Amino acid sequence: MMITETEMKRAEARMESHRKGGQAVSARYVASRKMVVVTLGNGMELAFPTVLAQGLEHARAGDLSTIEVTPSGLGLHFPKIDVDLYLPALMEGVMGSRKWMAAKLGRAGGHARSSAKAAASRENGKLGGRPRVAKTA
Repeated sequence: MMITETEMKRAEARMESHRKGGQAVSARYVASRKMVVVTLGNGMELAFPTVLAQGLEHARAGDLSTIEVTPSGLGLHFPKIDVDLYLPALMEGVMGSRKWMAAKLGRAGGHARSSAKAAASRENGKLGGRPRVAKTA
């Protein structure tokens, strides 16, 4: 598969636009806070809890002690657990694949507690609870 000059220029333009948003110059794991802190070339820092990032949610502190910044400054690599994260996505709040994020959000939504939900549950209980599913032959 040949890459044309036009495709190469478009890719370089995309890379440059990502770099303007900030590229990583270093990253470290802060065990006391269970967070990854990324220092950007513009002096800003981005920090996120490891439990929110796909691939890092169950990692041990020792697994997170080494973080490599990719040469472009747009990626983070955790060699001990072979996990890669894309910095522009992290900056937009994308902490994993769509499927993984949907599962996380769904799980959180199922555990939601509100006065409306509690009242509906009490009313449902007064009626005998959830209706049984009719068995079909």
